[in-house]
Amino acid sequence: MFIGIDLGTSGVKAVLLDRAGDVLGTASAPLTASRPQPRWSEQAPQDWWQATRAALGTLLDEVRRNGIDTDHIEALGLTGQMHGATLLDANGEVLRPAILWNDGRSDAECRELERAVPELHALAGNLAMPGFTAPKLLWVRRHEPEIFARIAHVLLPKDYLRWLLTGVFATDPSDAAGTLWLDVAKRDYSDTLLSACGLTRAQMPEVVEGDQVTGKLRPEIAQAFGLRELPVVAGGGDNAAGAVGVGIVRPGDTMLSLGTSGVYFAVSDGFLANPDSAVHSFCHALPRTWHLMSVMLNAASCLDFTAQLTHYDNVAAMLADAGQHTNVDLDARRPWFLPYLSGERTPHNNVNAKGVFYGMTPQTSRADLANATLEGVGFALLDGMDALHAAGLVPETITVIGGGSRSAYWTQMLADISGRALTLRAGGEVGPALGAARLAHLALEPGAALETVCPQPPVLAVREPDAARHAWYREARRPTFRALYAALEPVFATGA
Repeated sequence: MFIGIDLGTSGVKAVLLDRAGDVLGTASAPLTASRPQPRWSEQAPQDWWQATRAALGTLLDEVRRNGIDTDHIEALGLTGQMHGATLLDANGEVLRPAILWNDGRSDAECRELERAVPELHALAGNLAMPGFTAPKLLWVRRHEPEIFARIAHVLLPKDYLRWLLTGVFATDPSDAAGTLWLDVAKRDYSDTLLSACGLTRAQMPEVVEGDQVTGKLRPEIAQAFGLRELPVVAGGGDNAAGAVGVGIVRPGDTMLSLGTSGVYFAVSDGFLANPDSAVHSFCHALPRTWHLMSVMLNAASCLDFTAQLTHYDNVAAMLADAGQHTNVDLDARRPWFLPYLSGERTPHNNVNAKGVFYGMTPQTSRADLANATLEGVGFALLDGMDALHAAGLVPETITVIGGGSRSAYWTQMLADISGRALTLRAGGEVGPALGAARLAHLALEPGAALETVCPQPPVLAVREPDAARHAWYREARRPTFRALYAALEPVFATGA
């Protein structure tokens, strides 16, 4: 059996997987982010560790109660939120709260990095964006020089857990590609990019392929959980691991992830890039494999926002109400929603973009706002899909994963908006933790075929687009959505 641990933004999830690929148990523990100033987003790495201990302990207690012998667990894989700047001193102590992937404070540092390294796009395969790790370090160097001077190690979130679990400083290419310090084509650090941030390789974790062992559980950690000193596998960034979990591992395989953020992920045949449209070009979690990715910062999080704003009991209640109040008359008066609550990445790369409801009247109901939110996220996802396709990779099928995939109403709406069939598969809700466990399996059985260890799970449903609804979204709704962003972009630029 294999453990997968996923350090997400809103919680830590642990999963136990057997060699046949069946999930034997899951557990989670919540996390919260802090926003001490506008556009800031931080978490205490110590909270990650406490949540990980809680989730893993709960998982092991549960499976033991079910009669499962945890002595048969063979390895542990790690995944988690990408880009977070976790800074340690020479004693391994945390220097400041981690700056997260959805933090937008470092836009000036992005411009600085673009000027300092003209070959940035060719090396990193990406634009400099505040979400990436490198601009965060430039921000710390400028605004917190006393902390910057004490940095001995820069770790990504999951790799901080690795350090505590094993005492090893290591990462994998898929996560490292999101730092802007990796030469993505070579899957190795670029000294030029590191130097531009005042850093060296000595401060970076070793890059180890996602299906390779990085170390073993410290004896005291293994004893605390009643485990053997298990091998801990490199794993991958959350999107790459999520892809492995649903078998998105071969060129052309594509998935749409409806989590806190919205991600459109496609495995590429070699290194491809389209940085001008803010498409991300990263290494996959598997050796000699790359992927393209469009990312919107707020997807399912917009549903949480509107549910709270309009006083639904929860998102499920909002979705049920939205589905009951959609018809031609309602659609005709539906407002528009720009889902840029925390700025945006693909395709706008605009940290100053804001969320907007437009077109409200005295007759507007909360069901109207709910439908507008679902639709607005769908249009923003379609913008990213178009940008990724422009890089030359257009898929035949799209698998949908993430918490949002549980809504039949929303997934059908997304199929109608995009005009593409969306495939729902079993296990999609387990997400990246499943992929981390599968990478652990591959590490212990290196000769195993990908088709055996990383199959695409059984199809639960296929959402085929309705031609009439697709035409309505394309002709009556999307032009106004795009015009609203274009009209407001100069206003966003003022910081208003």
